[in-house]
Amino acid sequence: MRWVPTFRGVIDRRILVNFAVEPAALDPVLPDRFRPRTVDGPAGERAIGGVCCIRLTAMRPRGLPAAIGVTAENAAHRIGVEWEGDDGETRSGVYVPRRDTSSRLVSVFGSRSFGRHHHADFAVSEGDGRYQLRMANVAHDVTVEVDATATDGLPEGSVFPDLAAASAYHECGAVGYCPTPSGDRLAGVELATDEWHVEPLSVASVRASFFEQLPDDAVAFDNALLMRDIGHEWRPRRSFTVEQSPPPER
Repeated sequence: MRWVPTFRGVIDRRILVNFAVEPAALDPVLPDRFRPRTVDGPAGERAIGGVCCIRLTAMRPRGLPAAIGVTAENAAHRIGVEWEGDDGETRSGVYVPRRDTSSRLVSVFGSRSFGRHHHADFAVSEGDGRYQLRMANVAHDVTVEVDATATDGLPEGSVFPDLAAASAYHECGAVGYCPTPSGDRLAGVELATDEWHVEPLSVASVRASFFEQLPDDAVAFDNALLMRDIGHEWRPRRSFTVEQSPPPER
């Protein structure tokens, strides 16, 4: 097994764009090992899928000085999942079918460590509590767009009763699994933050082409959350053999 270091850095800005999804609609997407981690909302049981739009700064192997670290915009498509550990206990985390990054360096070395990282173009504008972001990978016809502003609470009709419940759901999803470039394994990584604090965002417009591939009546925007200026580490976790190949990328 390839040795993978722990990486240290700062979450300069992290936007979690979340969709409520009919669990059965994710059957073609999830490897057999995983099942959706659901929430019982106003319209019934729903899975949570979404995109993590995150700007990382001072990223470097732990122990090296922050001054040599890399800054990159990144987007990770995520689905909240559960699975059974070897001890029979239920584990929770996220399945990450796709990662994109603005950094060619991260694309190369991230792919070797934490699952395939595609190179993509990012355009970001933020200020006065407003966040506008667009990610596009032309080669794979994958696009993410979000226009959001700071607010006081979750949207009416969210599957989560309050901000604390939404925060707890995502805090328990710290371990993620992403397909490796070869496609035969899922690389594991844990996001360990120095603190955990999220704020709600009001979304004026949102688009995530990956989730548009699901049936229209099976997916709906639910909420968006913001994290800022948080020290963190990416810690390698055990990888798994893929038991069911993910669908081909567009």
